Amino acid sequence: MEMGFNLNLEQSQKLVMTPQLRQAIKILQFTSLELEEYIDQQIENNPMIEISEEDKKVKEEPAEDQKVDWKEYAEDFDNYEYCKDAFHHNSDNDFNYENIIFRNPTLQEHLLFQFSLTYLEADFHEIGEYIIHSLEDNGYLKVPVSEIAEHLHQDIGAVESVLGIIQTFDPPGVAARSLAECLMIQCKHMGVKNENVYTIIESYLDEIACNKYPGIAKDLNISTEEVQDICDFLKTLEPKPGRKYASIDNRYVVPDVVVKKIGDDYYIVPNDRNTPRLTIRKDYQKMLSNGEENDEAVKFLNDKFNNAMWLIKSIEQRMQTIYKVVEQIVAKQRCFFEQGKKYLKPMTLKEIADEIGVHESTVSRATNGKYVETPVGTFELKYFFSSGVPNDNGEGLASESIKNYIREILDQENPKKPLSDDRIAAELAAKGIKISRRTVAKYREDMKIPSSSKRKRY
Repeated sequence: MEMGFNLNLEQSQKLVMTPQLRQAIKILQFTSLELEEYIDQQIENNPMIEISEEDKKVKEEPAEDQKVDWKEYAEDFDNYEYCKDAFHHNSDNDFNYENIIFRNPTLQEHLLFQFSLTYLEADFHEIGEYIIHSLEDNGYLKVPVSEIAEHLHQDIGAVESVLGIIQTFDPPGVAARSLAECLMIQCKHMGVKNENVYTIIESYLDEIACNKYPGIAKDLNISTEEVQDICDFLKTLEPKPGRKYASIDNRYVVPDVVVKKIGDDYYIVPNDRNTPRLTIRKDYQKMLSNGEENDEAVKFLNDKFNNAMWLIKSIEQRMQTIYKVVEQIVAKQRCFFEQGKKYLKPMTLKEIADEIGVHESTVSRATNGKYVETPVGTFELKYFFSSGVPNDNGEGLASESIKNYIREILDQENPKKPLSDDRIAAELAAKGIKISRRTVAKYREDMKIPSSSKRKRY
């Protein structure tokens, strides 16, 4: 066998992840808010990029019909008699409601204000402030009383006394050490006299969670209906008294695309109001055309020019991809837009990818975190992609549609005789939807609907 070394020339193709390609993938995956932040960052880092003059005018100048004639307003101001006579206050101490900043107090601030109105000795004030600052956001005290007493070198009885005072404050149930104690405090605050209520709170919370009302009624020697009424009352109490004082982090959805129905047709309008239109600065373009190739400044600007052009191209390509995906969704899910959620059809990422001629990972990036505003509501694009089962007509039915059918069936059930999963499956089969009991149970759990034993009313 002869061995040797040879040189062979071969041609091959392979995908190289260039920085520009990584940037295009990243931009496609961004949500509208993330893209806006990324563009602001690029404008700061790249002197070649600027916002187009049209966008600047829209942001800086009000529309013609919205402009205020301040001269006319000033001339007419003295004609309003209430401005002269209605308010009589010292001009030296003038005020403006726009200067008043309102902020909801925190739970600790709300409790400390109430505690400051309580007449106690100095040592007790230290204990009270320590307890209040030790409360969790939901209003519970998880630090043991013995630990507080040891840390402050105080008697446990004194800590318990101060804790009892704080537990009388608003909101009712605050500073409780357990759910049972929280409910007890609220019942005492409301003046509940029924001893069975306190007994159920103290000993039967687990049974309430499992809807075991007959067993509780037997133990307390009362009717099942009375136990149910008590449990209905307990469900009206607040299990987390500090919740309304917690800081709220609002997250707003900005739709990337708007679908409008005009006549019998649906039109797709890209929502680019929050995405500024980028252009290349003309002064730097002149420097590029007039400068020498070997000039360091020209080399720097040329590099920034290429980056800017690729950024603008990537943003345009992102919007085109999202537009094509939404266009296919509207075409395939027309029954959904016409008749509602029950008519959502099963659809996969691969189907849309094949239609628009891209890889399904591209469709996945284009739909993740992107929202569409439609005549029937605002949805994440991934909402339209789901598996399903065939019905009697041979057409597919998406899992979201089946969940809506299940919800309709449960809304019409008799609370005293709730439907089992087998019965729900039979009801669906009568509608031409054949799925197993286990699938019904899975969909029911996804919708956070308890089992029939926990839904039963007595």
